[in-house]
Amino acid sequence: MPCLFVALNLLAMAPHTVAQANSPTLASEEEKTIYALGLQIARSISVFNLSPAELTVLSAGIKDGALGNPPAVSVESYGPKVQILAQSRQTARAAKNAEHGKAFADKAAAERGAVKTASGLVYIPIVVGKGDQPNASDTVKVHYRGTLIDGTEFDSSYKRGEAAEFPLNQVIPCWTEGVQTMKVGGKTRLVCPAKLAYGERGTPNIPGGATLNFEVELLGVIRAPKK
Repeated sequence: MPCLFVALNLLAMAPHTVAQANSPTLASEEEKTIYALGLQIARSISVFNLSPAELTVLSAGIKDGALGNPPAVSVESYGPKVQILAQSRQTARAAKNAEHGKAFADKAAAERGAVKTASGLVYIPIVVGKGDQPNASDTVKVHYRGTLIDGTEFDSSYKRGEAAEFPLNQVIPCWTEGVQTMKVGGKTRLVCPAKLAYGERGTPNIPGGATLNFEVELLGVIRAPKK
């Protein structure tokens, strides 16, 4: 948790005259910057999935550290437990996400034209292409949009205004398997359980255990050189 510890250490080294505003008016550039610091800290501790009550406890620890007040607990004793708690919370959250994701994937698998493979991938052809069909060793050119099961978009080549190219055997397993079912000119929906995507750990913008939903448009195939 390096980001967390850096943020808290910065707060602990702050001058003892830190002012407390009753409400964040964000009138100055410095206030806006400090507010942004708070957002960065929030992102760095998102793995803990803290409740409002726990956030109050965390705020007390930050305040005491920043103002140099006597700590309520020993950092030497409880500091090593932070990573253990983070792992525990991460595992629990990933399990909950996986449960919700399974229900989402099961619903998708019941849709007309859907195919569920042995790996757990669900793919649903939207437009059937008529061109080349890629192998895992080929490079593909695609447009795509990726969302979480609640509809939150986390990536889109359409928004970037540029199609993506990559070797099909160097992406998440869901894509390696799913895009091979397509032909150039086709568009397919891929529903990817976490084990075929980013697993229990996730990424900075994808929660651990998350099932992912992609719409993929296959624009071209670049064949791998024959050995």
